Amino acid sequence: MKTMVSTIAIFFNDAIIAAFPQLKDNFDETIVEITPNKQENRGHYQCNSAMRLTKILKKNPRDIAAAICENVDKGDIIESLDVAGPGFVNITIKTSYLTTLVQNIYEDPRLGIEEPEKSQKIVIDFSSPNTAKEMHVGHLRSTIIGDCLARLFEFLGHDVLRLNHIGDWGTAFGMLIAYMKEEVPHVLDGSEDTDLTHLVTWYKASKKRFDEDETFKKKSQQEVVALQSGDGNALKAWSIICEISRNAYQEVYDILDVKLIERGESFYNPTLAYVVADLENKGLVEVSGGAKCIFLEGFVNREGNPLPLMVQKSDGGYNYDTTDMAAIRQRVEEEHADRIIYVTDAGQATHFKMIFQAAEKAQYVDTKKIRLDHVPFGLVLGPDGKKFKTRSGETERLIDLLTNAVQRAKEILHERDNAMSEEDITTIAEALGIGSVKYADLSCHRTGDYTFSYERMLKFEGNTAAYLMYSYVRIHGIQRKINVDITAIKEKINLQHPSEISLGLHIARFNEALESITRDLLPNRLTDYLYNLAEKFNAFFRDCRVEGTAEQNQRLLLCETTAQIMRQGLNILGVTTVERM
Repeated sequence: MKTMVSTIAIFFNDAIIAAFPQLKDNFDETIVEITPNKQENRGHYQCNSAMRLTKILKKNPRDIAAAICENVDKGDIIESLDVAGPGFVNITIKTSYLTTLVQNIYEDPRLGIEEPEKSQKIVIDFSSPNTAKEMHVGHLRSTIIGDCLARLFEFLGHDVLRLNHIGDWGTAFGMLIAYMKEEVPHVLDGSEDTDLTHLVTWYKASKKRFDEDETFKKKSQQEVVALQSGDGNALKAWSIICEISRNAYQEVYDILDVKLIERGESFYNPTLAYVVADLENKGLVEVSGGAKCIFLEGFVNREGNPLPLMVQKSDGGYNYDTTDMAAIRQRVEEEHADRIIYVTDAGQATHFKMIFQAAEKAQYVDTKKIRLDHVPFGLVLGPDGKKFKTRSGETERLIDLLTNAVQRAKEILHERDNAMSEEDITTIAEALGIGSVKYADLSCHRTGDYTFSYERMLKFEGNTAAYLMYSYVRIHGIQRKINVDITAIKEKINLQHPSEISLGLHIARFNEALESITRDLLPNRLTDYLYNLAEKFNAFFRDCRVEGTAEQNQRLLLCETTAQIMRQGLNILGVTTVERM
């Protein structure tokens, strides 16, 4: 992705080689590091390469920096270069270049984001609830983070396959089918409807019976065998259970506006025996305690013993390890993935490291050509600093959490403005409530835990969805007040005031923010960017009058460009914008 940073980096790369020709043959381009300057009054960007070259060149870093500056081709982009401190190079961009860049972003439907030279096939595995269990707050992060990454890569022009790898196979279904056959046979024969709440209750009861009743345990195991062997009655019962769960999950996905293709463990079941046999033929499998395992270098348990990746249990059954090996093989060989991203809690980090290493050993994936990413995330905590639960101690149902967020947003809107119609309040409350839940999650560094708080996430101050949405509404308020057809404006954006230049610079960095997320898969980089965008817009609005000035139309275009970036950024986060609040 071409960004201002990458363009400046090329200038400095050429300048370093021109200043120090001895580096040409073995030059490491990673030495050239261009970063935004935290103090814009000293320059817009900063290059710290001089310090990194000190050991190689055995020269004073300030002298190195001065030599680099002398050889930089400033072109139409760079206004000035200034050596500061021990050898930092401060870079100031020409206002004329920034102005043209922002005008081009305004006129471009893709906001200055170029189409990729080659669209990648990116598989993102996220959400992944277990059938016959409620989606709870623990599934929130996987769903929201995965959807954000999918939206990002889709916007950038890549072919994204959004997969919901649900837990829909295994011993649990034998227990549940056996219990339902005894207690609620009319549900399994399709003559009586039910919902997920009942299914969860029956699942808990079946687990209790399984642990306590040996006769019931044998019946359950027989049902598992029947299911795995393709028995028609067992498959029909399984399908009914899956459909009940699927309908309940879809209700949550509809509220969150998340789209997924369901491809659960059952999808890979027909290939599991082949995968295990293939791994054996490749000499990767060892039998340990009757189970077929892969032992990988560097993985040990707490006692220091080798940690196995178990691809077949001693009783002949398969597990998560087997399914994930089959899944990664299918995604490479049949989906032709260029990149595969797994979004799960941090507790599964070791599992995926082992899966990735085993898949490479099995030649299912060439990591020089295909990138594999595990995107781990921390816990959602309650006010007590422990796992977020209801007052009764139960794990919070996700649908209840979302409904509560919308209701609280509605109450806040009633308090702020009684003039809006109930219909408008309901529409805005849905956008604000759901958007606030998403934004609060995504604004945290995903690898850490975060404390869930309706009160904090719905505040109209600070780095919240409410603040961003209100800033977006303010722009539309300006446009409504002036009542000028923006599309008919013939003038061009003209950055002059320092607050205009600061806002324009930040707008021009939108592609840099997105590009950084493609590398490290941290959505909080986008929330930080958008929060700073809102701050800079509000500073511009404070310092630069729009209505009735000679610069009115030019500034209206700057406002509209800000709104376009804000709308697209929030859309990538999965947050719906509104024009009134």
